[in-house]
Amino acid sequence: MQSIPVDTSRLGVLRCAVGPEPKIADFETKEVKKDRDGNTIYSVAVTVRQDGRRVSVIEIAVTGEPKGVVEGAEVRVTGLDAFAWAMGDRHGISFRAAAIAPVPTTVAPAAPPNGKAGGA
Repeated sequence: MQSIPVDTSRLGVLRCAVGPEPKIADFETKEVKKDRDGNTIYSVAVTVRQDGRRVSVIEIAVTGEPKGVVEGAEVRVTGLDAFAWAMGDRHGISFRAAAIAPVPTTVAPAAPPNGKAGGA
């Protein structure tokens, strides 16, 4: 399967739609999918909205649990690759990332109690 690198800077704002969940390898046995090194692979649903376009949701696989990623939070995705796949008459595109992390939120400084900047 050939990977296609994705330029995430062109995807607009990325938000977590469904928080990290272990990816299931076998639904009958509930076996969790692991990478070659035995690390659990997680799945995170991310909304993508480019300027003037509809919102799309993509499911991204990532090795290891992305810490601090919660539903509704803006996220940063690094090392995103797309993979085209086909199984019989089914086909699609899957996504894998090197990392998914929350975007740090900035807190505006509090205004002085009198509403004026500087001394009185």
